[in-house]
Amino acid sequence: MHAVSTFLLAENRLLRESLARVFSKRKDIKLIGSAAHSSTIAPEIATLAPDVLLLAPLDVSSGLAFIRNIRDSMPGLKVVVMGMECRSEVFLCAVREGVAGYLLQDATAAEICSAVRCVANNGAACSPELCQILFQQLARQPSDLLGFAFNQAHGMTRREHQVMELVARGLTNKEIAIEFGLSEQTVKNHMHHVLRKLGVPNRLAVAQLWNHQGLLPA
Repeated sequence: MHAVSTFLLAENRLLRESLARVFSKRKDIKLIGSAAHSSTIAPEIATLAPDVLLLAPLDVSSGLAFIRNIRDSMPGLKVVVMGMECRSEVFLCAVREGVAGYLLQDATAAEICSAVRCVANNGAACSPELCQILFQQLARQPSDLLGFAFNQAHGMTRREHQVMELVARGLTNKEIAIEFGLSEQTVKNHMHHVLRKLGVPNRLAVAQLWNHQGLLPA
């Protein structure tokens, strides 16, 4: 059985130590690192290449920016945030940034472990009340469903979908990098993933597929 490699990022040392003890008793979850947040932590996480990043709450704006940046550099990384308040706007922003698990403040150790396993197997984890919020949001925005279904069918991340949209508009990699505040190499990496997932040979084919599907921004 493959153990899910997990990195724990939390400011509270007691929380890190407590979860480390919890994970040590699970044969299917392997904690490969833990730390408090710092300006140098993202490269360390990238070097370890965990399956799942378990993230205790940071300041909302900086936390979402961190998630956005680390998923740009590690598109396959699954992110679970825990200890969150049940605030619909924060939850929806986290989902838009690609978070696969969103656990509230009263989550138990068993629920945290279950969320790690679930997202590692390409699932999603949140409470029933948050699931209801997500359905209500989609019901209010039916035009988003086409893009959502396309992403699900092709395994596209939100950022890859955004890159695809700008390619269809005729932007170069350099222009897309400026638009998102990314390096040109990161955009090239996203473009490589888009071509591979869509099974098309070049940017022109991406634009043609976009226009043929009638896709809207994610």
